Amino acid sequence: MFAFPPAFIQRERALLGARFDELYRYKTKTPARGVTFNTLRGDAAVLAAASGLPLAPSPFAPGAYFLRGDARPGRHPYHHAGAFYVQEPSAAAPAALLEVRPGLRVADLCAAPGGKSAQLAAALAGQGLLLANEYDAARAAVLRGNLERMGTANAAVTNLPTADLAAALPGFFDRVLVDAPCSGEGMFRKEPAAAAQYTPRLVGHCAALGRQILDDAAALLAPGGVLVYSTCTFAPEEDEAQVLDFLARHPAFSLCDLSDLPFGRAGEPGRTGGDARAARCRRIWPADGGEGHFMAKLQKNAAAPAPEAVPRQARPGRQRPCPEWQAFARELFPALADRPFVLAGERLTLPPAALPAALPLPAKSVLGTGVPAGRVQAGRRGALFTPAHALFMAFGAQCQNAERLTLADPRTAAWLRGEEIEAKTAAPGWCAVLVDGLPLGGGKVSAGRVKNHYPKGLRDL
Repeated sequence: MFAFPPAFIQRERALLGARFDELYRYKTKTPARGVTFNTLRGDAAVLAAASGLPLAPSPFAPGAYFLRGDARPGRHPYHHAGAFYVQEPSAAAPAALLEVRPGLRVADLCAAPGGKSAQLAAALAGQGLLLANEYDAARAAVLRGNLERMGTANAAVTNLPTADLAAALPGFFDRVLVDAPCSGEGMFRKEPAAAAQYTPRLVGHCAALGRQILDDAAALLAPGGVLVYSTCTFAPEEDEAQVLDFLARHPAFSLCDLSDLPFGRAGEPGRTGGDARAARCRRIWPADGGEGHFMAKLQKNAAAPAPEAVPRQARPGRQRPCPEWQAFARELFPALADRPFVLAGERLTLPPAALPAALPLPAKSVLGTGVPAGRVQAGRRGALFTPAHALFMAFGAQCQNAERLTLADPRTAAWLRGEEIEAKTAAPGWCAVLVDGLPLGGGKVSAGRVKNHYPKGLRDL
């Protein structure tokens, strides 16, 4: 059983009075669960129907669904294939508010574990650039793994303080998302640890941290750009008051009105001393079907002074040749054969086209850019190219040699356990392994069997 911390109840009852019992009445007995489908993999409604999962449409974002019953979506083959991301339903709302379109430059400043970044990447549709940043190194590694699973080909994953990003890339981004570290009051029911560690002092600490990150986000945003700020808490210091304080410091920004959203309720002027602008924000209370979320959308004046240009390192005049990769690509991924690549040592990467020639960031803090395509290594008969799992996850559907599975095929579960499977559609050599056309990595066919190269750490054991 979960219980709200006494200090939280005291504050909220003082703010809400009789409305407390209405707004904090959860619609379900257990924490809300949901999935958001990845449109890089196909139409969300088609994928949802094909998955066979017990789903109901969610109002919080396009492609988002409530998950019913006790299904275990994390072991579903479509999850392995990056067709959906498992997340609390209301958590899908902020990324959709950015209104990302292909070709933009987008930054997600507090990105781990990656659900919102995956939504932003899907909206970019492989064009433009997504910078997904996470300050905590362990969480940044999880972020990188999730974006790889979702087939994201145009992202840079960084592990930096947001102040360092702001100093290095001022005015570089068209859209910025700040899903700020917060006191987690909306997670009390889902994560008992959030209730156990809760104190009013934590609220103050998180508000101060969010203030700094918002200032850095403002510096990163280009004139005319859009910034979305969100939390999974109800504390006014981290929500409406945070936004109004930001506007007082940044007169180049205006607060967009979110009153036409089909979910949640207006922000609360009564939580900020009566400032009517607070009503332009949006709150999702437990009574609205999620666990709890707050959102504000801010736009930078198009006439705001543009920051100084970021120094760019010129691209080298000639790309180091790699005949092993180009022969491999021409055979199996012809659409990639003429794409620019970076060969550093034995590792070959396909960088995003919109990425600067060299990010002005410490190399050790850039965990990945684009798609790690594979390695070029010396062999007995000369150099060999060995493809990476990420190559098949990003481009497997385009592979000219594929072993095609279905959800009902017992070979699908065997493959995800790390077993060899019978080759029925793939010719000898490297191949993509697909379930209903969705990538499950790559294998190598020999003597009628597909040798399993699915990473051990991802297998269903």
